Amino acid sequence: MGYPRNHETSRFGPDRWGRTRGLLRPGAVALVLALTVSLAAVSTASSAAGATTTFLSGVTTLSTIASTVPTRGDVNPYGVAVVPTSVGRLVAGDVLVSNFNNGRNLQGTGTTIVEVSPGGTRKVFARIDRDGAAGRACGGVGLTTALAVFREGWVVVGSLPTTDGSAATATAGCLFVLDNSGAVVRVIHNKKINGPWDMTAVDQGDRAVLFVTNVLNGTVAAAGKVVNRGTVVRVTLSLHRDDAPRVLGETIIGSGFAERTDPAALVVGPTGVALAADETLYVADTVTNRIAAIPGALDRQHSALAGADVSANGALMSPLGLALAPNGDILTVNGGDGNIVETTPRGAQVATKTLDRSGTPPGAGALFGLAVAPDATSLYFVDDATNTLNLLH
Repeated sequence: MGYPRNHETSRFGPDRWGRTRGLLRPGAVALVLALTVSLAAVSTASSAAGATTTFLSGVTTLSTIASTVPTRGDVNPYGVAVVPTSVGRLVAGDVLVSNFNNGRNLQGTGTTIVEVSPGGTRKVFARIDRDGAAGRACGGVGLTTALAVFREGWVVVGSLPTTDGSAATATAGCLFVLDNSGAVVRVIHNKKINGPWDMTAVDQGDRAVLFVTNVLNGTVAAAGKVVNRGTVVRVTLSLHRDDAPRVLGETIIGSGFAERTDPAALVVGPTGVALAADETLYVADTVTNRIAAIPGALDRQHSALAGADVSANGALMSPLGLALAPNGDILTVNGGDGNIVETTPRGAQVATKTLDRSGTPPGAGALFGLAVAPDATSLYFVDDATNTLNLLH
């Protein structure tokens, strides 16, 4: 049986950042759960007004929740999404995590989404067979940071697949739409979805709006050279509990972002995205080391190109994952040094904390997806140097 497909709208050894990483085996979970590291000594800057009103000033402890490695051994946790309601196999408050690499540590070959409870219990929510109908429709399976879950129980995850873990074999990929049991019900695959790398989403009841970054527009052909063709695509879906979501429309609202392949990183391009209350979409522009802003993201009908500059350089060092703090500030995690940085919408970098100190240089390439916890006072994030889901609180 085939899957509905929309064509028109529709590590052991060196890791991708050039260092050796270990794998946290299930037998070590008890040790991981006991790990609590105080971050009180890590620097936190005060706001421009001199008051300690930053989100990061209120979180001082780092705790490991669980390993993200399923029985089949997939590694490199990328996407993070908190389940809003209990439906089917989804439990409200649990965290979904997508894996990018398989058990052999080949990039772009991970096939599993794990579900982790706040208490550390892990189960496999979905495994997408690359040789099954959905996998064939997508050209393979390599689950990226693009991950979202909705109140009606639908889950959307991006795939940027390779056949051997190298950029030379990377293909355009797709977005998989899964039901609340973890089964793929639709594959969104077309010219606008080209290497879906990260995503944020808005649940509007009877429809959903996805904002997807894409990193393969001419990237592989450039053979390591920077090309300014990365995009942000707005995808609107129908959203009903009893009917598989359908694509209602797609619009490129951002374009010209820098991107390139890399022998250690597979691909580097626009990554984290988050939508503010004023409908500004913030984008982590990884290659150019900045945060960009696309205004009017929900309704605009044309590209804002690479967006307006919000902040660049300073404490930012290859920003990857991005989320909005409850106070409206922008949280980004660095691919270059394992730090999280808090930036105001006006561009002031007001706080920094270290989340990962492993590797040489410390924290290189360890941090991707992050999400504010339901209590609005703490932050979930994955560390793919240790293959764990963690809580900053």
